[in-house]
Amino acid sequence: MAEGKKGEIYIVGMGPGCREKMTGEVWKALEESDGIVGYTVYVELIKESFPDKAYYTTPMRQEIERCRLCFELAAEGKKVSLVCSGDAGVYGMAAPMFELWEEYRGKKGYEELHLTVLPGITAANSGAAELGAPLNHDYCVISLSDLLTPWEVIERRLRAAVAGDFAICIYNPSSHKRRDYLKRACDILLDAGAETSRACGYVVNIGREGMESRVLTLEELKGQEVNMFTTVFIGNSESFIWGDKLITKRGYKI
Repeated sequence: MAEGKKGEIYIVGMGPGCREKMTGEVWKALEESDGIVGYTVYVELIKESFPDKAYYTTPMRQEIERCRLCFELAAEGKKVSLVCSGDAGVYGMAAPMFELWEEYRGKKGYEELHLTVLPGITAANSGAAELGAPLNHDYCVISLSDLLTPWEVIERRLRAAVAGDFAICIYNPSSHKRRDYLKRACDILLDAGAETSRACGYVVNIGREGMESRVLTLEELKGQEVNMFTTVFIGNSESFIWGDKLITKRGYKI
């Protein structure tokens, strides 16, 4: 981690938000930061651990405003941490920060700006650990949110995942406005050739209070109501359910 730089910005992956699932590097960055910027829900998860920090929050759909705030604070010579749940580079804020960097670093006061991305445990990995080994071979991660990605593209990716026999981790399977999206995704997977008996699972509130998990078939998954704090796992053609675990074979003969 760079030391002594004017205008330090750490783009931080904080995992699910608990101390036990943050890297030492992330914890150190948060300790050293003058200010912590983030989505309101994520900031609330760490306030108790860092009560004396200055916090700056924006609500959902104000991601770019959040990024600009980081640059403005860094221009004042502050060390700033932009916190993201999971990993900052997996549906996180790393990409928009670098896109905006091109705009800012040529301006007066931003010449010494320095961005550092610090990885965190994303939901695909922390959720997989709860279920056993659902992603133990080639896998893909697909978000069902169509706020930034057209549904036609999402459907094409789902079909491609079945064609390639990937295990699949699904982010953002539902919201208040997208209650039926998981069912739609399951129907697409079945139409693309996935078996109704394909092994699946999901985890709710990974690493947080109220965490729970379940294993089930793809046909059963289609009828489940889930929320935005749920991560869904769909096995490949060789995956299987073992007790309360979802296992995707690595390929070694046992």
